[in-house]
Amino acid sequence: MTATLELGAFAAESDTAGSGTGWHRVCAVEDLEPAWGEAALLAGRQVALFRTGPREVFAVAHEDPATGAHVMARGILGSKGTRPTIASPLHKEVYDLETGQCFTTPGLRLAAFNTRITDGFVEVEL
Repeated sequence: MTATLELGAFAAESDTAGSGTGWHRVCAVEDLEPAWGEAALLAGRQVALFRTGPREVFAVAHEDPATGAHVMARGILGSKGTRPTIASPLHKEVYDLETGQCFTTPGLRLAAFNTRITDGFVEVEL
């Protein structure tokens, strides 16, 4: 089951509350379980979040580029050399979590978003 984190309560604290672009406060870092994906709805966009370390969080589009299904938060975390990766849970295409580049199927790209941790909260730039 995917837990959906709504912007709701944190919207007033966001740098751009009410707009679609800029930084959006999502949740406390501690709300994200390490090595597990969660989905969030930010300014109408579904985003998959992955906490890979104590202060390391990645954000990518929740939509699988190959199928259009919103499933990437259920993807399989891994690595290719030193690059952190996410594999689609449907057809197992492997994407770079930082750039969105697909390693297994040329031409596919997963939208990747900048993240930061501010005062213990994860923020995502759309």
